[in-house]
Amino acid sequence: MSESRNVVLASASPSRKRLLETSGISAEIIVSGVDEEDPKLTSLEPKEMVIALAILKAHTVAKMVGTEHLVIGCDSTFEYNGKSFGKPLTPDVATARCKELRGNFGYLHTGHCIIDTKAGIEISDVSTSKVYFADMTDGEIADYVASGEPLNVAGGFTLDGLSAPFISRIEGDPSGIIGLSLPLLRKAVNSLGLTWNSISKLAVNA
Repeated sequence: MSESRNVVLASASPSRKRLLETSGISAEIIVSGVDEEDPKLTSLEPKEMVIALAILKAHTVAKMVGTEHLVIGCDSTFEYNGKSFGKPLTPDVATARCKELRGNFGYLHTGHCIIDTKAGIEISDVSTSKVYFADMTDGEIADYVASGEPLNVAGGFTLDGLSAPFISRIEGDPSGIIGLSLPLLRKAVNSLGLTWNSISKLAVNA
Protein backbone atom coordinates (compact mmCIF):
# COMPACT_ATOMS: atom_id res chain seq x y z
CA MET A 1 0.00 0.00 0.00
CA SER A 2 1.32 3.45 -0.93
CA GLU A 3 2.21 5.95 1.78
CA SER A 4 -0.42 8.64 2.27
CA ARG A 5 0.04 12.38 2.73
CA ASN A 6 -2.15 15.16 4.08
CA VAL A 7 -2.50 17.77 1.35
CA VAL A 8 -1.98 21.42 2.21
CA LEU A 9 -2.82 24.10 -0.35
CA ALA A 10 -0.73 27.25 0.11
CA SER A 11 -3.34 29.45 -1.55
CA ALA A 12 -6.53 31.34 -0.77
CA SER A 13 -7.84 30.72 -4.30
CA PRO A 14 -11.36 29.23 -4.28
CA SER A 15 -10.78 27.93 -7.82
CA ARG A 16 -7.69 25.95 -6.81
CA LYS A 17 -9.47 24.51 -3.78
CA ARG A 18 -12.44 23.57 -5.96
CA LEU A 19 -10.19 21.86 -8.53
CA LEU A 20 -8.70 19.67 -5.82
CA GLU A 21 -12.08 18.87 -4.28
CA THR A 22 -13.64 17.85 -7.59
CA SER A 23 -10.67 15.52 -8.08
CA GLY A 24 -11.28 13.84 -4.75
CA ILE A 25 -8.63 15.70 -2.77
CA SER A 26 -9.49 17.32 0.54
CA ALA A 27 -6.87 19.97 1.25
CA GLU A 28 -6.13 22.05 4.31
CA ILE A 29 -5.84 25.72 3.34
CA ILE A 30 -2.91 27.69 4.75
CA VAL A 31 -2.27 31.08 3.14
CA SER A 32 1.41 31.95 2.92
CA GLY A 33 1.01 35.71 3.19
CA VAL A 34 4.01 36.37 0.93
CA ASP A 35 4.25 39.73 -0.83
CA GLU A 36 3.28 38.99 -4.42
CA GLU A 37 4.06 42.58 -5.43
CA ASP A 38 7.70 42.49 -4.31
CA PRO A 39 9.63 44.34 -7.07
CA LYS A 40 12.32 41.65 -6.98
CA LEU A 41 9.66 39.19 -8.13
CA THR A 42 7.52 41.34 -10.42
CA SER A 43 10.63 42.37 -12.38
CA LEU A 44 11.18 38.76 -13.45
CA GLU A 45 9.99 37.29 -16.74
CA PRO A 46 6.40 35.93 -16.40
CA LYS A 47 7.39 32.25 -16.30
CA GLU A 48 10.24 32.90 -13.88
CA MET A 49 7.99 34.98 -11.64
CA VAL A 50 5.26 32.36 -11.23
CA ILE A 51 7.79 29.65 -10.40
CA ALA A 52 9.58 31.92 -7.88
CA LEU A 53 6.31 32.80 -6.17
CA ALA A 54 5.07 29.21 -6.13
CA ILE A 55 8.34 28.10 -4.50
CA LEU A 56 8.24 30.94 -1.98
CA LYS A 57 4.61 30.20 -1.04
CA ALA A 58 5.21 26.45 -0.70
CA HIS A 59 8.36 26.85 1.40
CA THR A 60 6.72 29.43 3.65
CA VAL A 61 3.79 27.10 4.38
CA ALA A 62 5.97 23.97 4.63
CA LYS A 63 7.67 25.58 7.64
CA MET A 64 4.24 25.84 9.33
CA VAL A 65 3.36 22.14 9.08
CA GLY A 66 4.93 18.93 10.25
CA THR A 67 5.87 15.78 8.35
CA GLU A 68 3.39 13.58 6.50
CA HIS A 69 2.27 16.57 4.41
CA LEU A 70 2.23 17.37 0.73
CA VAL A 71 2.35 21.16 0.34
CA ILE A 72 1.17 22.67 -2.94
CA GLY A 73 2.15 26.24 -3.81
CA CYS A 74 0.91 27.92 -6.99
CA ASP A 75 0.99 31.27 -8.72
CA SER A 76 -0.50 32.41 -12.01
CA THR A 77 -0.02 35.30 -14.41
CA PHE A 78 -1.14 36.10 -17.92
CA GLU A 79 1.45 37.08 -20.49
CA TYR A 80 0.41 39.36 -23.32
CA ASN A 81 2.95 40.80 -25.75
CA GLY A 82 5.72 39.98 -23.31
CA LYS A 83 4.02 41.81 -20.42
CA SER A 84 2.76 40.13 -17.26
CA PHE A 85 -0.91 40.78 -16.46
CA GLY A 86 -1.59 39.89 -12.83
CA LYS A 87 -4.75 40.75 -10.92
CA PRO A 88 -6.27 44.02 -12.22
CA LEU A 89 -7.51 44.99 -8.71
CA THR A 90 -9.43 48.05 -9.99
CA PRO A 91 -12.32 48.38 -12.48
CA ASP A 92 -10.36 50.83 -14.65
CA VAL A 93 -7.45 48.42 -15.08
CA ALA A 94 -9.81 45.49 -15.64
CA THR A 95 -11.66 47.42 -18.35
CA ALA A 96 -8.45 48.44 -20.10
CA ARG A 97 -7.20 44.83 -20.00
CA CYS A 98 -10.42 43.47 -21.50
CA LYS A 99 -10.29 45.99 -24.33
CA GLU A 100 -6.66 45.15 -25.01
CA LEU A 101 -7.24 41.40 -25.02
CA ARG A 102 -10.48 41.17 -26.99
CA GLY A 103 -9.95 39.44 -30.31
CA ASN A 104 -6.38 38.59 -29.31
CA PHE A 105 -4.53 35.84 -27.46
CA GLY A 106 -1.94 35.41 -24.76
CA TYR A 107 -0.39 32.82 -22.48
CA LEU A 108 -1.53 31.80 -19.01
CA HIS A 109 1.40 30.60 -16.90
CA THR A 110 0.83 28.77 -13.62
CA GLY A 111 3.86 27.94 -11.50
CA HIS A 112 3.73 24.96 -9.14
CA CYS A 113 5.90 23.85 -6.25
CA ILE A 114 5.01 20.57 -4.54
CA ILE A 115 6.88 19.69 -1.35
CA ASP A 116 6.82 16.29 0.38
CA THR A 117 7.66 17.32 3.94
CA LYS A 118 8.33 13.74 5.03
CA ALA A 119 10.91 12.98 2.35
CA GLY A 120 12.20 16.55 2.18
CA ILE A 121 11.82 16.55 -1.58
CA GLU A 122 10.24 19.17 -3.81
CA ILE A 123 9.26 19.43 -7.47
CA SER A 124 8.58 22.67 -9.31
CA ASP A 125 7.24 23.18 -12.82
CA VAL A 126 5.17 25.53 -14.98
CA SER A 127 1.97 24.87 -16.90
CA THR A 128 1.52 27.19 -19.90
CA SER A 129 -1.58 27.42 -22.09
CA LYS A 130 -2.52 29.65 -25.01
CA VAL A 131 -5.81 31.48 -24.53
CA TYR A 132 -7.83 33.10 -27.32
CA PHE A 133 -10.44 35.78 -26.57
CA ALA A 134 -13.63 36.65 -28.39
CA ASP A 135 -14.17 40.18 -29.68
CA MET A 136 -16.14 41.43 -26.67
CA THR A 137 -18.34 44.48 -27.10
CA ASP A 138 -17.93 47.53 -24.89
CA GLY A 139 -21.24 46.63 -23.23
CA GLU A 140 -20.12 43.08 -22.48
CA ILE A 141 -16.89 44.39 -21.01
CA ALA A 142 -18.72 46.95 -18.84
CA ASP A 143 -21.11 44.32 -17.48
CA TYR A 144 -18.33 41.82 -16.86
CA VAL A 145 -16.19 44.34 -14.98
CA ALA A 146 -19.23 45.45 -12.97
CA SER A 147 -19.64 41.86 -11.77
CA GLY A 148 -16.40 42.25 -9.84
CA GLU A 149 -15.06 38.88 -10.99
CA PRO A 150 -12.04 40.07 -12.99
CA LEU A 151 -10.54 42.24 -10.26
CA ASN A 152 -8.81 39.47 -8.32
CA VAL A 153 -7.91 36.87 -10.93
CA ALA A 154 -4.74 36.68 -13.02
CA GLY A 155 -5.19 38.44 -16.33
CA GLY A 156 -8.67 39.57 -15.37
CA PHE A 157 -10.43 36.43 -16.56
CA THR A 158 -11.14 32.89 -15.45
CA LEU A 159 -12.11 29.81 -17.41
CA ASP A 160 -14.51 28.58 -14.74
CA GLY A 161 -16.46 31.80 -14.21
CA LEU A 162 -18.43 34.57 -15.87
CA SER A 163 -15.73 35.18 -18.47
CA ALA A 164 -15.94 31.64 -19.87
CA PRO A 165 -18.22 32.67 -22.80
CA PHE A 166 -15.62 35.22 -23.90
CA ILE A 167 -12.81 32.66 -24.21
CA SER A 168 -13.14 31.37 -27.74
CA ARG A 169 -10.63 28.53 -27.44
CA ILE A 170 -7.56 27.31 -25.59
CA GLU A 171 -4.46 25.31 -26.39
CA GLY A 172 -3.25 23.53 -23.30
CA ASP A 173 -4.46 22.33 -19.92
CA PRO A 174 -7.81 23.76 -18.74
CA SER A 175 -7.07 23.15 -15.05
CA GLY A 176 -3.74 24.96 -15.42
CA ILE A 177 -5.60 27.98 -16.75
CA ILE A 178 -7.95 27.86 -13.77
CA GLY A 179 -4.96 27.91 -11.45
CA LEU A 180 -3.65 24.42 -10.68
CA SER A 181 -2.69 21.87 -13.32
CA LEU A 182 -4.07 18.50 -12.23
CA PRO A 183 -2.03 16.51 -14.81
CA LEU A 184 1.13 18.31 -13.63
CA LEU A 185 0.23 17.60 -9.98
CA ARG A 186 -0.33 13.90 -10.70
CA LYS A 187 3.01 13.67 -12.52
CA ALA A 188 4.76 15.37 -9.60
CA VAL A 189 3.11 13.07 -7.07
CA ASN A 190 4.26 10.02 -9.02
CA SER A 191 7.78 11.45 -9.32
CA LEU A 192 7.87 11.74 -5.53
CA GLY A 193 7.27 8.00 -5.29
CA LEU A 194 3.65 8.43 -4.21
CA THR A 195 0.45 7.55 -6.03
CA TRP A 196 -2.58 9.65 -6.87
CA ASN A 197 -4.65 7.39 -4.63
CA SER A 198 -2.37 8.26 -1.69
CA ILE A 199 -3.64 11.86 -1.71
CA SER A 200 -7.15 11.44 -3.10
CA LYS A 201 -10.36 9.70 -2.13
CA LEU A 202 -10.26 7.35 -5.11
CA ALA A 203 -11.17 3.84 -4.05
CA VAL A 204 -8.54 1.20 -4.67
CA ASN A 205 -9.96 -1.84 -6.41
CA ALA A 206 -9.69 -5.04 -4.41
